[in-house]
Amino acid sequence: MKITYYLEVISSWCYWSEPMWAELKQRYAGRVEFEWKIALMRPGDFPATRAQCDWFYQRSGTIMRSPLVLNSGWFEQSRNGVYDAPNVVAEAARDFGITDDRARLALTHAAVRDGRKIGDLTEAVAVVSAACGLDPAELRTRAETAEAAARVRISTEEFHSLNVSQRPAFLIEDAIGDRAVFSGLVALAPLTATIDAMLADTAAYASHAAHFGAPPKA
Repeated sequence: MKITYYLEVISSWCYWSEPMWAELKQRYAGRVEFEWKIALMRPGDFPATRAQCDWFYQRSGTIMRSPLVLNSGWFEQSRNGVYDAPNVVAEAARDFGITDDRARLALTHAAVRDGRKIGDLTEAVAVVSAACGLDPAELRTRAETAEAAARVRISTEEFHSLNVSQRPAFLIEDAIGDRAVFSGLVALAPLTATIDAMLADTAAYASHAAHFGAPPKA
């Protein structure tokens, strides 16, 4: 079984989903493959003003019963909703063996907790290089390649092909061809219920195959 997590580095709802993602990885370690992919937000998906961003943070923070308020200091109105840089830097870090969550989590924390302006490529590179022990010049060079940008574009297109619009999004697939998609949910229970059901079905198919083998030929 595999779970693919589609995210945008600066998304506050992706930030709120991280404890659930960590719990899933711990609970199903060794039984489920986990992968994250970038799903860039469109410029119009970002707040239009910092005041609007703060309002969204107040809403999500109270919904999540959070004891802390997210920091909108990352917001730059002059960017007109273009924040590709931190996402491409997180993707580029994979090429240096950083395939876990460290790079993207460092960027998310820097933005929505510390208010750092990671929309700037130099700032995003500084965050990831410090968090992951990478050479800043090498990381920047990799982040500026057409290949890194193409991978982000392809994973974003994959996200849109699911016909969902909200991040975080989770695609759950098993060996018998079942698929489930969750978009915008940050609660643990719906995902664990689905994963458990799919694991049970997969185990049942394996048991039947052990007893009776492949289906008869037509």
